[in-house]
Amino acid sequence: MAALGKRSIWSWCRSRFLRIAVVPLLTVLVCAVSADQTEEYLKREHSLTKPYQGVGSSSSSLWDLMGSVLVTPQYVRLTPDQQSKQGAVWNRMPCYLRDWELQVHFKVHGQGKKNLNGDGFALWFTKDRMQEGLGVFVDTYPNEEKQHERIFPYVSAMVSNGSLTYDHSRDGRPTELGGCTAMVRNLNHDTFLVIRYVKRRLTVMIDIDGKQEWRDCLDVPGVRLPRGYYFGASAATGDLSDNHDIISLKLYQITVERTPTEEKADKEVFIPSVDNMKLPGVEDAAESMSGFALFLIIFFSLLGLVFAGVILLIVYNKWQERSRKHFY
Repeated sequence: MAALGKRSIWSWCRSRFLRIAVVPLLTVLVCAVSADQTEEYLKREHSLTKPYQGVGSSSSSLWDLMGSVLVTPQYVRLTPDQQSKQGAVWNRMPCYLRDWELQVHFKVHGQGKKNLNGDGFALWFTKDRMQEGLGVFVDTYPNEEKQHERIFPYVSAMVSNGSLTYDHSRDGRPTELGGCTAMVRNLNHDTFLVIRYVKRRLTVMIDIDGKQEWRDCLDVPGVRLPRGYYFGASAATGDLSDNHDIISLKLYQITVERTPTEEKADKEVFIPSVDNMKLPGVEDAAESMSGFALFLIIFFSLLGLVFAGVILLIVYNKWQERSRKHFY
């Protein structure tokens, strides 16, 4: 897929506009303006590409390998098609980019038939190793028995402030920001996913149909991610299994114009959050804190009343004593 190596804005323009025969001149102008406003630069220190020379084999490597990871000249296999395997790759360099795009070339395949396959894999941008931050999940197996609204395989995303975890038993439903169905297993053509984070907006798109076209998966504004986090990818198998292969992770720095108002509003973030969304756990903590604060207020109010009562009693006794002396 040669087009994937180019700027995704051109891919977007091509797939959304250039196939329309009406007003082609206007189409070209729109794409040209978009390209002028957005530029992308490949950041090799955060990218994992063929032939993966030195990956994980020396102290100078930019990537850590964990668990059952196997590196070949053609792919990095997170897990083989075997039971009870876990594997992950983590970038050693923290990413301080404000706007970025991660393009992922992957392949999920195995011997298992439909609904008898592995659990899938995850992509991360988190503090340390999955402590807090962003997770994007390619979930290929439904663990929850009743699945009426979602068809698997399913791509979803979540943001955690450190108090949340991905609920495997419910396939991440309690913390899901959005998602889409993505039939990614055992395909004979290349499969891609892109995670784009620009102006506090999280966008995930997929290209899994062999048509070299991006398809929208989720789009969430107001996502606030700190800088200095790490990119990674992980996979696991249980009783059922699949090969989970990462062919490339390409991170692009996005240079996008901001108005003075946008610059002023774009303050540094230290805790991951999503605007207008109360993350589970945060609300509970706030309620717990509110209850404790109410207890303290009542306690100290009663203590103050008792203290005031004692002072008044002492003053009254002193007054009575002086009154009796006055009459002697």
